[in-house]
Amino acid sequence: MRRATIIDIALALGVTPSTVSRALAGNSRVSLTTRQKVLNKAAELGYQPNVVASSLRKGTSDTIGMLVPRINRNFFSHVISAVEEVLNPAGFNLLICQSHERLIKERQAIQVLLKNRVAGIIMSHSIETTDFEHIIQATRQRVPVVQFDRVNKLIPGPRIVNDNFTGAHLAVKHLIRNGYNRIAHLTGSMAVNVYQERLNGYKYAIDEAGLVFEPSMVIENAITRETGFEEALKLIAKNKVDAFFCAGDFSATGAIQAIQHSGLKVPTDIGVVGFANEPFAEIIAPKLSTVEQNAYDMGIRAAKSMIKVIADNNSGDGIEEIVPVRLLVRESSVK
Repeated sequence: MRRATIIDIALALGVTPSTVSRALAGNSRVSLTTRQKVLNKAAELGYQPNVVASSLRKGTSDTIGMLVPRINRNFFSHVISAVEEVLNPAGFNLLICQSHERLIKERQAIQVLLKNRVAGIIMSHSIETTDFEHIIQATRQRVPVVQFDRVNKLIPGPRIVNDNFTGAHLAVKHLIRNGYNRIAHLTGSMAVNVYQERLNGYKYAIDEAGLVFEPSMVIENAITRETGFEEALKLIAKNKVDAFFCAGDFSATGAIQAIQHSGLKVPTDIGVVGFANEPFAEIIAPKLSTVEQNAYDMGIRAAKSMIKVIADNNSGDGIEEIVPVRLLVRESSVK
């Protein structure tokens, strides 16, 4: 079946195609009555605008690109949902890509979004990303970039970040108050800002309590359940640890499994606190204490920042918004 065109609408209403085009665009040069007639006829005929042709005429589109490390992570899926909630009513569509935590896929995704002439890019970097030239190149093409969660200050544009330092500080301080004083930190790559900030919060709480910071108690690249299990087992075997502060809930789950595998109990023998408040945190046994990241709030802020940058026709460089976090105390960290 042939798709309806602007000419079909014009013929049906007895007006010119240019009048239909202006009416569909909401141009005030066309009376409100005519605009409504055009919209009604367009709906009746099943008219769909040619987005590609429109983007070629304008040099951009009404589509915002979004690039995340993994769609199937609870945090990122909630951010995406919130972004859509803001962008769709504002007249923007969302084109979502994922890097699968690979730098090469992140570079490819940026090229895909640029080829689709997106009006802007909202993104969080892959865990492998240490070279940001591919994103800086996008900003040089006057495509605004809003970074969230994992960000880099070299890239022009707004940054929306969690208060990772405070979250880590609250978590470790809570463990210390509950009688734990040999606290290990399972974390991700120090090339990623969020893990740097969580390490700094951990160190601050250790120092604040008058405890000695031991570099050997910080284990990098232990962010999955598998690596959390393996690294926790090693520390438990050395009898060096009485608590784990984990930079993610997946590694925290691995730590709990390692403790139980070693014949010990959580939290009686070893306490555990995670970071993210994944859905499973409240249903595993024992229930996991963790830091809530407020992904929905982050998504709302990222989308609003993108709309403002586009409306103001500037990069929004130097603007950084910090999303507050909170500690959720459950069974895994209270003796």
